Amino acid sequence: MASPLEGKRICVTGGGGFLGRVVVARLRERGCPDVFVVRKRDYDLVSGSDVGRLYADARPDVVVHLAAVVGGIGANRENPGRYFYENLMMGVQLIEGARLHGVGKFVQVGTICAYPKFTPVPFKEDDLWDGYPEETNAPYGIAKKALLVQCQAYRDQYGMNAVYLLPVNLYGPGDNFDPQTSHVIPALIKKFVDARERGEPRVEVWGTGAATREFLYVDDAAEGIVLAAEAYDGRDPVNLGSGEEMSIRDLASVIAAETGFEGEIVWDASKPDGQPRRALDVTRAAGLFGFRARVGFAEGLRRTVEWYRASKAAAAVAGPASEG
Repeated sequence: MASPLEGKRICVTGGGGFLGRVVVARLRERGCPDVFVVRKRDYDLVSGSDVGRLYADARPDVVVHLAAVVGGIGANRENPGRYFYENLMMGVQLIEGARLHGVGKFVQVGTICAYPKFTPVPFKEDDLWDGYPEETNAPYGIAKKALLVQCQAYRDQYGMNAVYLLPVNLYGPGDNFDPQTSHVIPALIKKFVDARERGEPRVEVWGTGAATREFLYVDDAAEGIVLAAEAYDGRDPVNLGSGEEMSIRDLASVIAAETGFEGEIVWDASKPDGQPRRALDVTRAAGLFGFRARVGFAEGLRRTVEWYRASKAAAAVAGPASEG
């Protein structure tokens, strides 16, 4: 069966990134060769003039907005103003630009960080406004949540088909392994692989390990986004997740075993745990556009560790970049 997106001009912000590359590949598999990939080096989406230039260049029928300034707990604590301003301005201007240019559909990808700190588990979309987000990532989460308000307001006033998705923590090959900005899975993979290679007897991990998280493999996330672009036209936000909750303590043990690290895991309780629990109710996505996660965590983690080791080995063979 042909995809409803087949033959349409589709613009994907952040299309060269971790999630964006997979979304672009899925769109092309669906018969969309005309995908306009937006990269920061070409368009600064915080700049209104660049957003206007983007729409003039791309002339899209559909926009999928993935671009974000994002990081783990440490990066959020160090950049609250930047994360609020840049994420808000990118989204606000892109949505307004879509209205001005008559874009047929706008898919806004939000964040699980928008949920209140003490949301009952599993998180239901109707709980989104029942409290303030966890403090360390509240500026980022609120900036993203404001875009849901804009999508709904533009739907009400202008009839704009803007949909809003709430993905849980993502992971997979090609993730960000920079220790300054990475999320928990790539951060732990790097720590354990590096410690094993160096023969280090222990690895230190932030927090108590009591917090819980849910994880979604990047290929599954991309499929959910494309399915929503094809088949969801509603005003209500929709969770994208696996529906499986795991403590950070258990996560660290699983990653240690997968990487072959046999030393001690030391928990630094002086560092924040972040949100106490995270796990999504994923029934809305299944009912509205048939999305269910397919890749189990053990398989997804194995692929991610293999990718990190291979990329690290390739970088070692290449050596430092030559000057000039």
